[in-house]
Amino acid sequence: MKRTAEEKVKFKLLKIGHKNRFCSILVVPLLAISMLFLRVPGYLVSNGKRFGMIAMTFFLFTVYSSFSFPVFITNTQENAFDYDSFTQSEAAQIELAKEEELNMENVQLLEDADVLSDEENTKIFSHGMEVVERYGAEEILQYTEGSKQEQEQATSPSKAQTASPDKENEVTFSADDWRLILINQQNSIPDDYEPVLGSIKTTKGIMKCDERIIDELLNMLQAAKEDGVSLEICSPYRDYKYQKMLFNRKINRYMSMGMSYMEAYQLTSRAVTVPGASEHQIGLALDIVSNTYSSLDEGFGKTDAGKWLKENSYQYGFILRYPKEKEYITGIQYEPWHFRYVGVEAATIIKEKEITLEEFWEEYL
Repeated sequence: MKRTAEEKVKFKLLKIGHKNRFCSILVVPLLAISMLFLRVPGYLVSNGKRFGMIAMTFFLFTVYSSFSFPVFITNTQENAFDYDSFTQSEAAQIELAKEEELNMENVQLLEDADVLSDEENTKIFSHGMEVVERYGAEEILQYTEGSKQEQEQATSPSKAQTASPDKENEVTFSADDWRLILINQQNSIPDDYEPVLGSIKTTKGIMKCDERIIDELLNMLQAAKEDGVSLEICSPYRDYKYQKMLFNRKINRYMSMGMSYMEAYQLTSRAVTVPGASEHQIGLALDIVSNTYSSLDEGFGKTDAGKWLKENSYQYGFILRYPKEKEYITGIQYEPWHFRYVGVEAATIIKEKEITLEEFWEEYL
């Protein structure tokens, strides 16, 4: 029987080891090395296709990988940049363009009218609900059939509505009270929240808000009228679809001015609450202006109507939701036109202590 090459080498090494005791020490490692080299070629021959594919894959990876690619290219450009001769002094002479940061404080915030067409400013239909831009107090009171008792309350609100500050400690509040629900950028509207909407008829159509605040809203409008202040309500109840449309349009308008998305988002969220976190969506918030000053800007706070609302709205359960110098708490710029219903008792405390709804929650709920 013919011996294999492996068997021949093995036989000769063992024979040498038996004849010479001193060489027996070297025979074992030589035997191991020889067996390894003899078996590897045989293994490669029997698995040639497999190792060929592995070698080709490794070669292609080496050629096309980003870290090794420069090894296989040569500089054929005559005027190629010589990195070796580029000194530190030359590098110091290069001036990088200065990045101009956007000064957010100097950017004029967009009003709702700036992103709505003339037709949309007059009337928007959302989920079958008519949204009219402004409702005058005269129109609202003219078409509202109030009871005799409501009319008497309107003529003497302080007696019928105002909570006594002396009894503040006797009043208890609950986080489950619908009047005190906290909606802001950190507290979105609960998924299961259903606004209890009521309607107020006007010459321009139907105004929607939470039906449980209508009586006190009418009382406030009547009292302001008797004090010579004519109020107008704009942006009462807004559904999610309308709020989202308004928010996205302002983002797009800012981006068309050259801002990034994050810059546009930051500015928009200062003037329009993020959809899903707007008090307008629960029907408890109203934007209120007057027939002599209809712009939604800080100037309204200096008007007779703005001053009247700030001093008297609490008597009817409403608070100035985003006061000045409280932006770091509310996350919203000063809005002297935005009023939120919280109930007379809570509104009285908030007014007397000059706090926000967030601070009220922290202290009383």
